[in-house]
Amino acid sequence: MTRTVLIIEDNPGIGELVSMQVRDLDMQPVLADRGDSGLERFRQGGIDLVVLDLMLPGLDGLSVCREIRAIPGYVPVLMLTAKSTELDRVLGLEMGADDYLIKPFSVAELAARIKALFRRVDAFAAGSPGHSKAEDVDLEGLKIDPVRRRVFVHGTEAELTAREFDLLWHFACHRGRVFSRAQLLDAVWGYNHDGYEHTVNTHINRLRNKIETNAAEPRYVQTVWGVGYRFLD
Repeated sequence: MTRTVLIIEDNPGIGELVSMQVRDLDMQPVLADRGDSGLERFRQGGIDLVVLDLMLPGLDGLSVCREIRAIPGYVPVLMLTAKSTELDRVLGLEMGADDYLIKPFSVAELAARIKALFRRVDAFAAGSPGHSKAEDVDLEGLKIDPVRRRVFVHGTEAELTAREFDLLWHFACHRGRVFSRAQLLDAVWGYNHDGYEHTVNTHINRLRNKIETNAAEPRYVQTVWGVGYRFLD
C-alpha cells in the first residue's frame, strides 16, 4: 500500500524538495501552500503523514497541528521550522507534533525522520513485545490506554504530547528494564544522532511533570544514575 504524505509548505522550492524526497521513498506527496487549504485537504482523509511548515499564510503551523490533533485518528506530524529556539520546538511538540526539523536541513535527515516516524507507527500497530496494542496498563494509580492514546493519573487525565505518550508506553511495555538515552532515541524517536541525547532528558522531565505526584522524587519513571532510566516494575 502506497503511503500518502501531505506537505504543507508555502516555499515552492522547499515544497518541491520534500515532494521529491517523498517520491524517492516510494510514497505519494500531496502539496498545499497554505495552512487553511492544507488542513482542509487533511480533513478529506487518506493522509498517512503530515510534513508541516511553522510559518504559513492562511493559518499558521501551530494552529494547523492543533486542529489535526483534534480530529479522531492518529497521523504523525513532522514540523519544519526556520526558528531554532527551544521555545518554538516546545510549542510545536505541545501542539502535538511528533518531531521537528530546523531549516536548512539535509534530504538525508529528512528521509531518516520520515522513515523513523513510519517505523514507530508500524511498531505501535503491531504491538510492543509482551503487550497487545489493545491491552491497557493500570499500575498504582497510572492508567495507560494505548488504543485511545490517553493517560490517567489517579483518575485525572494527563495531557501528553504524541512523543511523551510513545515514551511512556515504551517504558510501560518494558517494566524494570533500564534504558540508556541512546537506546531510547533508537526505540522511541527511531534515530540516534550525536547531540540529540539532551532531547531525551527534556522529554523525561516534561513527562514527569505531568504524571508524577512529585517530579523531584519520581515513582513511575526512575533515574538509574550513570546509566539511564527505567519504569516502575
